Amino acid sequence: MQVVAEKNSSGQLEGRGAIGRKAGILPGLAWAAVAAGSFHLGFEQPRLNFLVLIYGFSLGQLAMISLARSSFRFGFLAGLLVFAPQLAWFWGIFGPVAFCLWAVLSFFTGLFTFALNAWRSRFGDRFIWVAAPILWTGLEYFRSELYFLKFSWFSAGYLWGGHPGLLPVGTLGVYGCGFVIFLFIAFLLPRKGRAQVIGMGFALAVLAGLANIRGKTVDPAGRTLKIAGIQLEFPPDLSIPNQLDLVLEKFPDTELLVLSEYTFDGTIPKRVRDWCRENKRYLAAGGRREADIPGEYFNTAFVVGPSGEMVFEQGKSVPIQFFKDGLPALERKVWESPWGKIAICVCYDLSYRSVTDQFMKQGAQALIVPFMDVSNWGRHQHALHARVAPLRAREYQIPVFRLGSSGISQIVDRHGYVVATAPYPGEGEIIGGQLQLSTPARLPFDTFLAPACSTLTGLFLLWLLLARICRRLLPESPIFSSSSKVYCKVGPRRQA
Repeated sequence: MQVVAEKNSSGQLEGRGAIGRKAGILPGLAWAAVAAGSFHLGFEQPRLNFLVLIYGFSLGQLAMISLARSSFRFGFLAGLLVFAPQLAWFWGIFGPVAFCLWAVLSFFTGLFTFALNAWRSRFGDRFIWVAAPILWTGLEYFRSELYFLKFSWFSAGYLWGGHPGLLPVGTLGVYGCGFVIFLFIAFLLPRKGRAQVIGMGFALAVLAGLANIRGKTVDPAGRTLKIAGIQLEFPPDLSIPNQLDLVLEKFPDTELLVLSEYTFDGTIPKRVRDWCRENKRYLAAGGRREADIPGEYFNTAFVVGPSGEMVFEQGKSVPIQFFKDGLPALERKVWESPWGKIAICVCYDLSYRSVTDQFMKQGAQALIVPFMDVSNWGRHQHALHARVAPLRAREYQIPVFRLGSSGISQIVDRHGYVVATAPYPGEGEIIGGQLQLSTPARLPFDTFLAPACSTLTGLFLLWLLLARICRRLLPESPIFSSSSKVYCKVGPRRQA
């Protein structure tokens, strides 16, 4: 059965295919609560990560509310119910400003429900199975990677950071997972050709799964790096050699030692470089490289060789907003180490695919990540940050070594499984093991998909804005008339 849905004076869709104003606010509140609840359950319990499908379906229902502004408001509420509890530790760092940061993140969830609502109000259910995943992926990639307040930890694909679950994140990538999730969600929204679209989506998932399995069947025959580190938060420089001696006592075969971000207030001092020369060891540690601009610096990871000379350095590409965290790195390059090509990401750089993809394009075979999460940020913050490394290892099929000032430090194999950890809080805790360097990293499917979706989403939102302006200036134009009709399929009438 098809029914005609008239647009009201505001140009919004009304009819049996949408939640109308007469339904009140209760359905919107209910779907927002279901969205948030399913996200939290899937995020906190890795084996329940399939609940992200309910999260996506709930957002789809909010996009079907008849008024676009109501759709935005309930989508914003759903986002706030997701972000505020998970990022409650923002309050301890920023105080009342945390409300603004939660609102910024929630805005993008509301913008998705608004944009999908706008698509349905103008085009009905035509190609909604394409519009939903493109809009979601485009907004998620922009929120996570492109603008000033970018923050990626709660992308839908992160639910597969701790347990593979249904989707092959290693092939699809974190944003590709979100694309496939909302492709499936679009199957459940009213539209024509459902069987054909389900078949295409199922085929896509099967092909991606086969590609992921094929990529894991053969282990690489790369070199093995024996690596270890010790968690120290703001240690005195004079104590560092003694701390490094403790690492060698526990792991005497260590070839490369790692210390956290901001271990030193400048470059690595001579006393520590002399220790490297005397013990014939490599050391990677965080410090500062003074910039040409007075009072500015680059947050930098330095590598000292067995000769006592610095052999490599890499600056932090994405300094933390609102913190004194240095200038963005001028370039990104991999370290041509004796064991192979190693990428060094400073702290949150690992969270941004726009950064790590550039290392992978240079043939990186492993990732080393010195970071500083100060202990007073709390256990939950440390646990959230620890979800990033397994996901990156799974995406790129390379091992990761993370060493923090107060935990949670990790050794992650190329399949995304954590093989060793040092806990939070953990002053003086030592972690060590082996990194089996893999073949050069492969880029996941979303490397090209996500930026394309952001471009298409931006063009669609720009078209909505221009259409609204033209409707006001040219109210009689047939192109922008608000009296047009759209058709939406609501399903066959049940027989008595």
